[in-house]
Amino acid sequence: MEYIHLNYAATSAKKPRQSIDAMISYLNANNSLSPGRGGEASLSEGRLEIEARLSLCRLFNVKRPEEIIFTQNATTSLNMAINGLVRKGCHVITTSMEHNAVARPLELLRQKGIIELSIIPCNADGTLGPETIKDYIKENTRLMVMTHASNLTGAILDYEKASLIAKEHGLFFILDAAQSAGYCAIDFDNSAIDVLAFTGHKSLMGPTGTGGFIIKKEIADEMEPFITGGTGSISHLLTQPDFLPDKFESGTPNMLGIIGLKASVDFILDTGVDKIRKHEETLTRAFLSGLQDIPVKVYGPEDISIHAPVVSISSDKMDCSMLSSVLFEEYGIITRPGLHCSPLAHKTIGTYPEGTLRFSFGYFTTMEEIKFALKALSEILK
Repeated sequence: MEYIHLNYAATSAKKPRQSIDAMISYLNANNSLSPGRGGEASLSEGRLEIEARLSLCRLFNVKRPEEIIFTQNATTSLNMAINGLVRKGCHVITTSMEHNAVARPLELLRQKGIIELSIIPCNADGTLGPETIKDYIKENTRLMVMTHASNLTGAILDYEKASLIAKEHGLFFILDAAQSAGYCAIDFDNSAIDVLAFTGHKSLMGPTGTGGFIIKKEIADEMEPFITGGTGSISHLLTQPDFLPDKFESGTPNMLGIIGLKASVDFILDTGVDKIRKHEETLTRAFLSGLQDIPVKVYGPEDISIHAPVVSISSDKMDCSMLSSVLFEEYGIITRPGLHCSPLAHKTIGTYPEGTLRFSFGYFTTMEEIKFALKALSEILK
């Protein structure tokens, strides 16, 4: 059976051919070097790393490539940014639609007595009214962290207004773009975002174990390194370098993954973010329309312009986990049931603790696959 992957919010199933070819070529060259750590031969690897930064600069409109910091995923990036910017006794604001990649680091800091934490309740469809942020700002508020697009409802939150409110009150602002990078156009240099966390394996269509964050240089001076170690620079000192990107990049980088990620980002740039979004919006609209004739409850915003290609449903006729199993075993359709590492979000939309069944689409998803999934749901539930 040929499987149909409708779980792109977890990991993009299909990668651009050039990304696969780039990684195979790198492996066939029998490279085992590391930028800055292997003599003259490693200089070529350093160039590859710089080229990857430059591709990401084009995607996110970043003028200074050193502001691109490579990590293994958005979770690592968020942990580094959050822990690097908080200070003892400060107050942090987040939203009720956050993934555990944000919620758990903040809760741990709260439990340790390092921070005070406020969670802004979002609307039942997963959207956020930015003006409500003002009600939670206190004298000791230092940081706001929020998601750009929900991995549960697909709701795209208005980070532009939220970040401007944060700046008006002197707060640092971190954006979790794990679900939106590659789907939504983000102009980093012309935004009020201080740190943008991204992962490579979702809408950026890259390999797993890749990702990073973008940080404005003036904010980097305020942010303490969360991970320290070998950088290949100023090695005679026991203190971490204070310049970018070395300040936040310790240890041997995942060059294979970075090369694959660059090729995937180049594919997105060549294709066009607008074209990718239009295709995925068309798929999402068709899927939502087809669900109207099936006995399910649909969660998320009605406005497709603020709806990422993520759709969560539930049904009185069958438990979500059972429905997911039937879709997989009888139809070969891969979905994701449960809480999706987002218990706060499920409490917000009223689906905790049972969870929902999530469908999510990517650029390589076809309309035929959407129609087949709707047909399968109809046969199972009717």
